[in-house]
Amino acid sequence: MGFILYLIVGGLIGWLAGMILGKDVPMGCIGNIIAGIIGSWIGGELLGSFGPTLAGIAIVPAFIGAVIFVFLLSLILKAANKK
Repeated sequence: MGFILYLIVGGLIGWLAGMILGKDVPMGCIGNIIAGIIGSWIGGELLGSFGPTLAGIAIVPAFIGAVIFVFLLSLILKAANKK
């Protein structure tokens, strides 16, 4: 049950990051989960673990990390589509 909750929280964080930036994450729901999980790792490395946690994910750093990840991903995909 913990792993499923981890995936759900990761998906919600990735989805929210995409909504805030106005960018669609590629691959839909799976992309949102990946963006949320990678974002939580990035946020944890940059900001540490503070604020509320859910399913082992510190929500505030994970969200900030997901926003950074989705922004960088959109820049990379935009540059790749120009070529």
